[in-house]
Amino acid sequence: MDQPTVLIISDDVDFSRRITARWQMERTVPTFTLLSGDLWPRFAVDNFDIAIVGELRREVLSVVLEPLHSTGQPIFYVCHDPSTAQLVRERWPRTSVLRRNESWLDLLVVAASEAVHRSRAEARARAAELACGTLERQATLGRYMLEMRHGLNNALTSVLGNSDLLLLEPGSLSAPARAQIETIRNMALRIHEVLQRFSSLEKEMNVAAIQAEKDSGKSFAAVAAGD
Repeated sequence: MDQPTVLIISDDVDFSRRITARWQMERTVPTFTLLSGDLWPRFAVDNFDIAIVGELRREVLSVVLEPLHSTGQPIFYVCHDPSTAQLVRERWPRTSVLRRNESWLDLLVVAASEAVHRSRAEARARAAELACGTLERQATLGRYMLEMRHGLNNALTSVLGNSDLLLLEPGSLSAPARAQIETIRNMALRIHEVLQRFSSLEKEMNVAAIQAEKDSGKSFAAVAAGD
């Protein structure tokens, strides 16, 4: 996956600078998008893993937090004022509120780093779930093809047999009718080739699965012998 993104919104330039500088001490450093409260309405972004909101004018607070809250991504709000902190907790309950004290910066970066890790893990889980759903649908189609293969082969045998019989009587068909039957026969042969390839793939996959099972058994036996 691409590098995680942390969105920082604050009217205090030093606030953003201190967070980005402190984060450089961590093992994993994300990409930062820095905005002021005035810039947010014009350059609002929804592609981020977490958002950190610092000091903002009271009239801008709702403009910033409302759309952030609706994204479902983790949000951290850092402030001095107790009344503003209480307001944020009541109106935007998903927002984690952190009061500025002596250890606020370390606490914020540690908590935000964990939130980034969790957000990325959840994104990977969603991607894996979607991929699993796709594989399940494809497996269902594959099983259906296996079940219908013999029926399709029987139908194709009938089509090919009857078209060959008609083509063996040269005087009984007009030139256009003969051309149409030849087309039917050729298309039936092409479908037959596809089904034959499908059968070959099934055999190759079965052989590979058996070999993988044998190799797994050998590896397990080797590990057991080493113990």
